Amino acid sequence: MKEITIEQTTDMILAACQAIIDNKPFLTEVDSKTGDGDHGIGMAGGMEKAGKALREKRPFPDINTVFKTTGMAMLNSMGGASGVIFGSMFLGGIKGLSPLPVLDGDGFTRIMRGSLEAIKARGKANVGDKTMVDALEPAVIAMETSDRSDLTALLGTAAKAAEEGVENTKNYIARFGRAKSLMERAIGYQDAGATSVSILFTSMYRYLQELQKTEG
Repeated sequence: MKEITIEQTTDMILAACQAIIDNKPFLTEVDSKTGDGDHGIGMAGGMEKAGKALREKRPFPDINTVFKTTGMAMLNSMGGASGVIFGSMFLGGIKGLSPLPVLDGDGFTRIMRGSLEAIKARGKANVGDKTMVDALEPAVIAMETSDRSDLTALLGTAAKAAEEGVENTKNYIARFGRAKSLMERAIGYQDAGATSVSILFTSMYRYLQELQKTEG
C-alpha cells in the first residue's frame, strides 16, 4: 500500500491507542521490574484521552492535525516526563511541516525522524541508555534505509527494528529514571518505554495489513 488517507490515518492511530490500552497490564508488569510500575497506567490513560479526542474531532483537514491532536491529548493528560516524551512522538515531527493530504512512506519517515530528534533534544537520551529511544531510533533508521514506496512494508520494517531494540534494552544499564539506581541489576529486563514504542509500531503495521486485505 503506497499511501493512506486522512481518515485511514486516524483509524491507524486509533488502533495504536487501543493496542496500548489493551497492553496496560503487560506494560505495568514490565515497568514494575525496574521502575515505579505506573508506565502502563500512564500510557493507557494518555491513549484513552487521545482516542477520545480523535473520535470527537474527526474528520481532520490534514495528516498533521491527526498527529497534533494525538500528541496534545497525551501531553495534557499524562503529565510528567512520559507525557512530554510520548507527546513529542506525535508532535515533534510535524513542527514546521507543510500540511500533508495523505500519509505515505516518505511522510511517515520524515515525521518519525523529527519526533526522534525532538525527543532526544528534550530527554538527552541516546541508544544504550535503556529508554524509548532504544526502540524508536532503530525504527527510524530502518525506515530511512529502506524502500519507502510501500507504506505497509515500511511499517513492518520499523516494527521489527523496534522489537529488536526492545530486546537489546535487556543488555543495557539504565541512565534515566528509577531504573538508574539499579545499575547492573537492571540488566536482563526490558525497558517499558521502548516496549510501548514497539507496541505502537506493531499495531500500526497490523492495521495496514488488515486494510490492505480489505482493499486488495
